[in-house]
Amino acid sequence: MRVGVLTGGGDCPGLNAVIRAIVRKGVPEYGYSFLGFRDGWRGPLEALTKPLDIPAVRGLLPRGGTILGSSRTNPFAVPDGVERIQHNLQNLGVDALIAIGGEDTLGVATKLHEMGVNVVGVPKTIDNDLSGTDYTFGFDTAVNIATEAIDRLHTTAESHHRALIVEVMGRHAGWIALHSGMAGGANAILIPEIRFDIDQVCGWVESRFRLEYAPIIVVSEGAMPNDRDEVLQSGDKDAFGHVRLGGIGDWLAHQIEERTGKEARTTVLGHVQRGGTPTARDRWLATRFGLHAIDAVHAGSWGHMTALRGTDIELVPLSEATKELKVVDPRLYAEAEVFFG
Repeated sequence: MRVGVLTGGGDCPGLNAVIRAIVRKGVPEYGYSFLGFRDGWRGPLEALTKPLDIPAVRGLLPRGGTILGSSRTNPFAVPDGVERIQHNLQNLGVDALIAIGGEDTLGVATKLHEMGVNVVGVPKTIDNDLSGTDYTFGFDTAVNIATEAIDRLHTTAESHHRALIVEVMGRHAGWIALHSGMAGGANAILIPEIRFDIDQVCGWVESRFRLEYAPIIVVSEGAMPNDRDEVLQSGDKDAFGHVRLGGIGDWLAHQIEERTGKEARTTVLGHVQRGGTPTARDRWLATRFGLHAIDAVHAGSWGHMTALRGTDIELVPLSEATKELKVVDPRLYAEAEVFFG
């Protein structure tokens, strides 16, 4: 059997570990050959390939990014896109496809499976917002990077008597903000799931300054105040219809300065959260996902993805994983609120 592998959407620490595990088990145990598709769904759409064998995956475990490249290409937004993918898979002799990605990438995989393509999915997103799995790889690395940044910002906030805002990724789900904010001792955490009151936030800021401490506020890029919608970096949309978010941190800093008279500064972590070496936990999870993904191919479990349930790796239908986002439970957020102000 010849198996195609692709990585789609935003890059993520641990992608290369998945690719490595798939090949390292698939070649000696099942006798499969592998073909990497370049740049997400653009690869099978345009027949852009890269050979994948055991020498090609050596040394990948600690390496960030993806050796296959990625993109936000949506074949369903391209004329005859699905037909072109089916034609190219047949011409290249690819019998099955492993798609490693988040909501959009696996959404495409779900539709292709319904159209008869042999697809297995592997969930990937630093946002940890995919249903069906307890955690996704990349999330732990992103949280650790954000937590380290918060730790460092505490000292400069105290030295200059400023309010510091840390803007982290999280378009629709505040998992990174919640975990890193609690771990880093933030004085307020603002997430997309729960709109915030700017007057209350300013009250928390003033409360901290009265205690002669400088406040740290962690905010997801998709967080929204009560009286306005999400802050956009631009109105442009990608192939999946997503607008480009960014700017909520600067908006907050301006509001805090205007309402409290205290100096405020913003640090936007942005793509730093995606890059570099994956943590040990992300290497472990990504490797296990890869091993179970190639087992799923061998078993013919098409239309399923690997998922972490407790400490076990299970297979769940792709349709279950993509039907809705996994968002922060208000009860978890309430735990963090104890430390606000």
